[in-house]
Amino acid sequence: MGLAVARELMRRHPRASICVLERERELATHQTGHSSGVIHAGIYYQPGSLKARLCVQGAAELYDYCEQHGIAHERCGKVILAIEPAELPRLDELLRRGLANRVPGLRRVAPAQLAALEPHARALAGLHSPSTGIVDFAAVARALARDIHEGGGLIATGCEVTDICAARRSLRLGCAGGTLLAGNAVFCAGAWADRLAVAAGAAPDPRVVPFRGAYLRLSDERRDLVRSLIYPVPDPSLPFLGVHLSRRIDGEVLVGPTALLVGARDAYKLTMLRPADALQTLTWPGTWRMARRWWRTGVREMGMAASRHLLARSAARYVPELRAGDLRPSFSGVRAQALARDGRLLDDFLFAHTERALHVRNAPSPAASSSLAIARHVAEQAERAFELSA
Repeated sequence: MGLAVARELMRRHPRASICVLERERELATHQTGHSSGVIHAGIYYQPGSLKARLCVQGAAELYDYCEQHGIAHERCGKVILAIEPAELPRLDELLRRGLANRVPGLRRVAPAQLAALEPHARALAGLHSPSTGIVDFAAVARALARDIHEGGGLIATGCEVTDICAARRSLRLGCAGGTLLAGNAVFCAGAWADRLAVAAGAAPDPRVVPFRGAYLRLSDERRDLVRSLIYPVPDPSLPFLGVHLSRRIDGEVLVGPTALLVGARDAYKLTMLRPADALQTLTWPGTWRMARRWWRTGVREMGMAASRHLLARSAARYVPELRAGDLRPSFSGVRAQALARDGRLLDDFLFAHTERALHVRNAPSPAASSSLAIARHVAEQAERAFELSA
């Protein structure tokens, strides 16, 4: 997202001096490079929300961008399946939302129609979204970086921001290796968004808490169980989509993810613990309020994180032929989830302002799918806040 925002600002203000500060030595090493690679179509989101508007716009723009830059992608389509009668009203609500959001081609499918799309899947009914697709988001990030370099911008890797101080005419950023003076700054810091916002003078609410999502993959000889993307009807009260089966652009088929609260903001290994991260999670009142409400869900997620058989059983509700022996280890990602003081898991995009700075406080999925549209939204906010001229 930071790269997309920098590119958009450069396009609008070609004479501006723009520098991207990247915490890590390489680009796309966190959420961007640890995702399932799905280009979401905009089905789930409340009509009128930023997510709904920016996802539909952003997905269309992302497909165009991939075409223009030769980035491998595929409109493989997706089915969302209801397997119990109690899920049918929620499926109808998803259809209503998707149509209200103008998701292209979205339709309800009966079991016979589902068999033509996903022969190994079973359900009472489903939704088919032909405009949902897949891409390697790390490749998208590299293309955005090339755009920035070609436009005269700078990208400084290994440059973690450790201190922020607003002066009369500039913003002083303490970085690894020195100090940078900027007229203004846009912070797209993912898992560290709250820390930098607070360091710049913003309120501590919401706080980022890390949820680790672990994926398994189907063995090569069982990939034919899934043609495209198979998703459950999600719990509308949670910002997670549940265990699903998703084909990647490299041909692998992922099964997962789990959603487990962990002790580090980069806990790609379950045993990773950073005391400062864990302390900030445990001392946040929202953590305990969330735990009181969702402890049963947490116990279930712990079980699936610990047992391949439980994860396979969850996925086999939609693809009955799938067995635990069909699964192999894959990768994990960490979702930077904004958690309010009152225990609410924030679902929509959220922005904040401090002196000379604009902060992206919450950018969960579908932020990657929406990145080009979000960048335009952020650039418009920045122009108003910073009084930028062309």
